Formats: sequence, structure tokens, C-alpha cells
Amino acid sequence: MKYGVLLQARSFGFRLAFALLIVMPFRAGAMQSSVVSTEFVSTHPPTPQCHAGTIVDTPGGLVAAWFGGKQERDPSVGIWLSRHLSGQWTRPREVANGRQPDGSRLPTWNPVLFRSATGRLMLFYKIGPDPQHWWGMRMTSDDDGASWSAPRRLPPGILGPIKNKPIQLANGEILSPSSTEQGGWRVHTERSVDDGKTWVAGNDISSHGIDAIQPSLLSMRDGTIEAVGRTRQGKLFWSRSGDAGHHWSPLGLLEVTNPNAGIDAVSLTDGRYLLVYNPTLPGPHWWDGRGTLAVALSADGLHWKRVLTLESQPGREYSYPAVIQSRDGLVHVLYTWQRTRMRHVVIDPALLPTPAPPG
Repeated sequence: MKYGVLLQARSFGFRLAFALLIVMPFRAGAMQSSVVSTEFVSTHPPTPQCHAGTIVDTPGGLVAAWFGGKQERDPSVGIWLSRHLSGQWTRPREVANGRQPDGSRLPTWNPVLFRSATGRLMLFYKIGPDPQHWWGMRMTSDDDGASWSAPRRLPPGILGPIKNKPIQLANGEILSPSSTEQGGWRVHTERSVDDGKTWVAGNDISSHGIDAIQPSLLSMRDGTIEAVGRTRQGKLFWSRSGDAGHHWSPLGLLEVTNPNAGIDAVSLTDGRYLLVYNPTLPGPHWWDGRGTLAVALSADGLHWKRVLTLESQPGREYSYPAVIQSRDGLVHVLYTWQRTRMRHVVIDPALLPTPAPPG
């Protein structure tokens, strides 16, 4: 609408009615939007490509990380990090890379940030030529990501959280969602009883023929734990544990379509469960279906309803979300935006529609 049309109206009553008709519905809709803000972590990215973000809330502010370099699998790819200070993201800096003792360099992969109940911030990531031959690494920070310890390689057989954040149990143990891709896709968890210093890997979860990787963990209201993640079967998988993650039910498929793309989920403080995912069917190429990124809610972790679309542009890529709920109750989503930037979206979950209970 051109403001000149409004100003040229001679009747004050006409102007007021016209303004109420045109302006007020727009403002009311804006106030009811669940999306609080949308921004790029960096408007001038330090690398040509970036992918696989992770985000964590700390007393010093949000911290985000991702891998970036020439392109995925290239030896130039390192782990980049930015902190949200005074209302804006700091300039990204490389905090880890795959440089080897002989001077050669391997690509890095899939960073995961996690802050334990003791206040220690951990950064997990992988080094290796590909997901079939990578190994796990860990760094720590005691000042909310301002400085970091030297990287240490995790023990053989321990990969760390493979894409999504661990959860901390009531007894203080940390449960990490992990998976392997060598000789097939399999899901397992890893456990630490000493604030991340040492880890023990659990057995692979029985797959029942489902090829699955990259689980997210949800703490359920009844005390069980649910794992949910990507598969090659065109739908997300689920599994549950009733004994703090020591034993798991065989994998099953949710009625949630997904084109074999990374997802993340979080248990909200109001008792609901929130999922960020690509909701489309798979195509002939791995990148097919990643042009739409959506948010779904569930009351039970098994029945999900799509409630918000973050991106929708077929042929583009919006993928690999990471999601957390910060201490103020807001939900933060960090995801790959066309492989060139990391986008940060803040959502007020109180303004998302609550799905009806199943049945």
C-alpha cells in the first residue's frame, strides 16, 4: 500500500477505518508469529562452504559451531565457532582442524556442543577421510567457549555424539547419541559417569532391517528415553529405553517422512516434544528433499504434527538442524543455509499450536 493514498484521503473517519482495515490485521498477525528472530551467524562467512551446526546455551551467552572449508570432505575443512555476545554473533574463528603430526591434514566433521551440569562446556567432533573411517575428538572450555583446551582423541571404539547433543540423566550420567556407518548403518549410545572424562559404548540397537544413523535423544515425561533419527527408509526411526539407556527397544519407523537427512529434537519444559526436520520424500540424489525445513510437535514422541515451516524452496538446501531450548524458554534452531551460511532462528514455543493427543 502506498502511504500517499492514505494521506490524500480528506475524511479523518475514512483514514482511520482504512488504516484499521489494512494495518491492524498485519500487526496482529506479526505479534502472533512464533518466530521471534531470524539471522545469519555470519554475513561474511570465513569459508566457501559450511555445514552441520551445533548450538548450546551458557551463562555467558549462546555458542555455535559448525564445520567449514572449501567443501565437505576437503582437507581444508575445520571446526569454526562463534559466540553470541551483546546481542550479536562474534566473528567466527577456527578452533580445531584435522592437522596430523606429519603435517598432512584431514577433514573434520559434525561438531557437537554440550554443557554439563558442572558448567564444563564440551566440543566433540570427528576427524577422518570419511564417515566410515573417522574418529572422535574432544575439547573443553571452562569459560563458556572463550578459550579451549588442547584437543584430545577419544578412545578406540568411542566416536562421541555423532551429530546431536547428549542428555544428562538425573544421576549425573551423560548419555551420548551415536552411530556408525562402516559395514552398514547402526545406532548406539555412549555413556560417561565422570563428566565426560571417560566413556563406555553400548551395544548397537537392534535395527530390524532399518538403516539408521544420527539419533537425537528425548527425555520423556514418564522417565523413559526416546531415540529418533534419520534412515534410508524414507521415514524417521524411533526406539525407547526404560532403564536409562542401557537397553533399547528394536528400531521402528515413525509416520514422519524424511529424505535421509539429519534432524534434531528436544524435550520442551512444558512437556511437549519438538522436532526440526526435512519433511519431504527422498529422491534419486542425497540432496533431494532438503529444500524444505519444518518444525513438528508431539505430545507423546510418537505422533508428530508439522506446525511451522522455516524454509521452503525446492532445489536448495536447508538442512542438518540443531535445536535447543534456552533458559528463558525460547527455542533456538541453527541450520545449514544453502551450504554457504549458518542460519539462527529463535522460536517462542508458547505460540506454536499444541497438537491434539493421539486417539
